Amino acid sequence: MSFLQPSGTIIDLGVNIDHVATLRNARGTKYPDPIRAALLAEQAGADCITLHLREDRRHIKDADVIALAPQLITRMNLEAAVTQEMVDFACQIKPADVCLVPEKRTEVTTEGGLDVAGNFNAVERAVKQLQAEGIRVSLFIDAEEAQMDATAALGAPVIELHTGRYADTEGAEQAAELERIHRGVLYGVGKGLKVNAGHGLHYTNVQAIAAIPEIAELNIGHAIVAHSVFVGWENAVREMKAIMVSTRIGRAS
Repeated sequence: MSFLQPSGTIIDLGVNIDHVATLRNARGTKYPDPIRAALLAEQAGADCITLHLREDRRHIKDADVIALAPQLITRMNLEAAVTQEMVDFACQIKPADVCLVPEKRTEVTTEGGLDVAGNFNAVERAVKQLQAEGIRVSLFIDAEEAQMDATAALGAPVIELHTGRYADTEGAEQAAELERIHRGVLYGVGKGLKVNAGHGLHYTNVQAIAAIPEIAELNIGHAIVAHSVFVGWENAVREMKAIMVSTRIGRAS
């Protein structure tokens, strides 16, 4: 798959291991091990491993990131807030990708996209520092033209469109949100950006997003962790990847 123009028959799956760590931390044990989960996910077809080091360390810990970095055979996509602490940490680890995300201590999960346009200077400083270390930077944003314009202006090459509102709605409202995302994907590609997507996607709503041929990668975590309770971790990863690929191939045929 080319960097800016996905082939239309391939789509990457980034498996988010945050909630493996959530389960571990619930009892203060050493298991389940998110590092093992990441390595098994790679074997099951994950194209990258995504993890979010939050300010409050509610799931992934610094030690997890440090231990995982040298073991991956695919690549690490480290999600992080736009803070000096997180940017400095990422520069020490040097993952292949860093996705800058908004973060609030009170939220259960990320509630929306990063306001790049409203925080242009701070985001630009973070992007430049990361890029100086050879890290590819992605910005997690809503499908809004102003945010994509700002992303292109500050020089980040990748966006991840927030699909949470699509995932949380049904019927006509969901259809309208899907159309908004599709327009955003086309606008982003037109700005020269690689376009990924994620948040709230699961086994029965991912198809419509995966069918958008210009989307290069989907990042999915909670649904895979939840499904693995019933079918096993590797099977859950394989099933998600198979749904995404078969949908993309069906769309292209």
